[in-house]
Amino acid sequence: MERRSSAYYQRKHRERLREKGLVKKELWVLPEFSEELMAVERRMRQPRGAVSGRGRTEGAMSDGKVWTAAGLYDALSQDEEFIYGDSQIELIDGAEPSLHLVMAEYGDLPLFVAVVGEQIVVEALLWPVAHVRDASAFNEEVLRTHKVFPLSTIGIETLADGEAVYMMFGALSAASSLSNVLYEIETLADNVIKATAAYETQLLEVA
Repeated sequence: MERRSSAYYQRKHRERLREKGLVKKELWVLPEFSEELMAVERRMRQPRGAVSGRGRTEGAMSDGKVWTAAGLYDALSQDEEFIYGDSQIELIDGAEPSLHLVMAEYGDLPLFVAVVGEQIVVEALLWPVAHVRDASAFNEEVLRTHKVFPLSTIGIETLADGEAVYMMFGALSAASSLSNVLYEIETLADNVIKATAAYETQLLEVA
């Protein structure tokens, strides 16, 4: 799979929004209103009078069991986003199985979901550390503004080929309801796009 930075998916995301006739409006709100604003934004992307939201099963894990990667794959595969939408989901087998999601609404942004102990971790690659103009200044800005992106955290990881990259990730209990898992996935995808827009002046212009 070809590795691309989040800037590529941000461009595709913006192109698809423009194709739908949407226009960009900049707003300034307190961090505690971020989730409410996100809900309003999604509703206003639909034509006036259209029914908002997708029909989804709550899927609460009330029997005390926790999700596995295979169980999440089976449950998420039944969500309308993956049945009727253009988003894709794949179960990656291995010693530690994980899920690979391609989020169509976010420019085909790839996400990875894994069950790690008692947590579900959702993550996405932002960009290589080498693509940042001034790493020290950027890291300080991330620490000062992280509350702007609810439920998500930015960190540095070293990939198998030795390249250091910035990742955005979120985590929740492996006993969470399916609706909460879906919300975490969509929130992370949305935050990746918004973080790329917020920090793009800190990045080198690369293809």
